[in-house]
Amino acid sequence: MKWNKNKNIIVGLACMVAGLATNAQNKDKPMHEEHRPQFHFSPKAHWINDPNGMVYYKGVYHLFFQYHPGSSIWGPMHWGHATSTDLVHWKELPVAIYPDSLGTIFSGSAVVDENNTSGFGKDGIVPLVAVFTQHDMVGEKAGRNNFQNQSLAYSLDEGKTWIKYAGNPVLKNPGIVDFRDPKVMWYAPQKKWIMTLATKDRITFYASPDLKNWEKQSEFGQSIGAHGGVWECPDLFSMDDNGKQVWVLIVNLNPGGPNGGSSTQYFLGDFDGKTFTPGSEQTKWLDYGPDDYAGITWSNTGNRKIFLGWMSNWNYANLVPTETWRNAMTIPRELSLKHTGNDLLIASAPVKELNNATPKPVVMNNLLLSGNTVLNKKISMATLPCRIDINMHELKDWSLILSNELGEELTVGFDKSMNQYYIDRSKSGKIDFQKDFGARHVAPRFTTASNMDMTLIIDVSSVELFADNGLTVMTEIFFPNKPYKKINIQSTEAAVINRLAYTKLDSIWK
Repeated sequence: MKWNKNKNIIVGLACMVAGLATNAQNKDKPMHEEHRPQFHFSPKAHWINDPNGMVYYKGVYHLFFQYHPGSSIWGPMHWGHATSTDLVHWKELPVAIYPDSLGTIFSGSAVVDENNTSGFGKDGIVPLVAVFTQHDMVGEKAGRNNFQNQSLAYSLDEGKTWIKYAGNPVLKNPGIVDFRDPKVMWYAPQKKWIMTLATKDRITFYASPDLKNWEKQSEFGQSIGAHGGVWECPDLFSMDDNGKQVWVLIVNLNPGGPNGGSSTQYFLGDFDGKTFTPGSEQTKWLDYGPDDYAGITWSNTGNRKIFLGWMSNWNYANLVPTETWRNAMTIPRELSLKHTGNDLLIASAPVKELNNATPKPVVMNNLLLSGNTVLNKKISMATLPCRIDINMHELKDWSLILSNELGEELTVGFDKSMNQYYIDRSKSGKIDFQKDFGARHVAPRFTTASNMDMTLIIDVSSVELFADNGLTVMTEIFFPNKPYKKINIQSTEAAVINRLAYTKLDSIWK
């Protein structure tokens, strides 16, 4: 939607965003550089991509991640490591798993081997076991087709240090160029481990009694779903739908997403310990924005399914205008199943732990979008990052604009005629580092309800949109040349926001 001053009704939230200091002012303050996310995990320095080995154990959420400790662009992969007890504040730890003669350490998962099926446990200590792809760069350069294999490492000190299994690799490549990203889960009905593995243009399932010896079970997806690029980073788990068990298969795809480049699709169906059977062949997307990729869920969280993605896109991940570090993670999201019409969809919502880490919001009720209503008296101390919750009882065209004194702006809104949500970063600031970055992206509205709700988590260089109780989700990054200092809401017609809540989010890097 284009902005016409003569037709649009503008409500100036006029959040005079104090903003973050410039690079020069903050060069001695790590984690506060220009564009550094203040409410999302990023490493102190260097390159980060896929979340790996996410496991919950004894009150601690472990986040491992693809990490290049020698550069802020992609290179030989290690497993970086961070932990949290609240899914908000993170402690970065030393590199957990290093490359060796078998290759660099690509993506994978970690499990709690409660029954010590692997035999790695000693003296009653429960082992944590990591399963990951080793990528032989020499073999790749030589043109071989078996340079990716699956290996193990285990920890006997609750994830602090890791010992590689002497029998690696435990699953050798049969001759598939893309043979990677193992996500492992315990399948209790048959007392065996299931590995969900990305194998070029499909998923291959393997089973093992001990995490060491694997046998192929079945394949899925060669002719189903989106195939604009290679399938990567899968995840398999079950969820409850009013007493019925539904199996979820997440498959990341690069390229081929609904708004270009990397994205995450999913399938709902049944799994019998050997074969995944989809209930529908319709392609469904977990996030319609361009900047949520390679996401998987934490293991060992019981019925809670907590998802985390990499907040970037392979179209430009190596090119984004940051210096000491490059890229970050999304906020953790809790997944649920929701019916809409005759369809069953996955909904995503910010985890409830975020509510415990934020102060009380400033709330405005029955906000009439007419004339020029300035709200900065109520939120004059507002800063980014922030959370904005909007509820409307009647659907109307509207948009929220982040802007600065340079005329740069990022627009988030709803187009009633198209029944679409959108995020437009075509004038957001630094966009010329990649030809497709500055664009307007859209996402469908799935519910037919007459009312609308939206939650926006806005950091200094990202926005995450959760609409209609999380049925529509969009994630976008942006890089203004100066911090955004104003937030306006505008509409092409008279409209009422029945409730608007603004919540300041404190930096997690204090």
